[in-house]
Amino acid sequence: MPRPIKTFSDNSILEFDQGGFDEWCVYLTRPTVNRYAPRDFQYFGRLKQLGQNYTNLRIYNDFVEVYNRTNATLNPVVMNFITEITSDYGNDSLEMDILFTIIYAGMVAEENKANAILKKRIKRLGMHQSLIENTTADHAANFSKGKKWRELDAICKERGF
Repeated sequence: MPRPIKTFSDNSILEFDQGGFDEWCVYLTRPTVNRYAPRDFQYFGRLKQLGQNYTNLRIYNDFVEVYNRTNATLNPVVMNFITEITSDYGNDSLEMDILFTIIYAGMVAEENKANAILKKRIKRLGMHQSLIENTTADHAANFSKGKKWRELDAICKERGF
């Protein structure tokens, strides 16, 4: 059964629902787009594109502000914070609000996944690789697949998180 996360100013809806693995799959429904589960490569790629206008560093630093506020509980205060910080992105404010809220919800989901050791750090690694290390969105989205958690933990620690 869908669990609402946030409704945006254009009536887009973000929610948790059953996915292929668990009930923590994030789904987005837009006024002109049917419900779908956003994929890491999609939002990493779009944020890289937006970084051409706002700088990758600015977007990454704003992401880290959200990351630092994230735990296993979906928090309306954090979602309001996301709307507040993304309001500084001009004509892209709504899109940034949606993208950052998708990533936030994904991190909450990671914090709630059974047997997940690295939890939200996986999203930070992908964001860091894509925005700071300038890898492709596909590379950042698929980097952790098939790797052992200890290897990924060491990679995260090398980057300071």
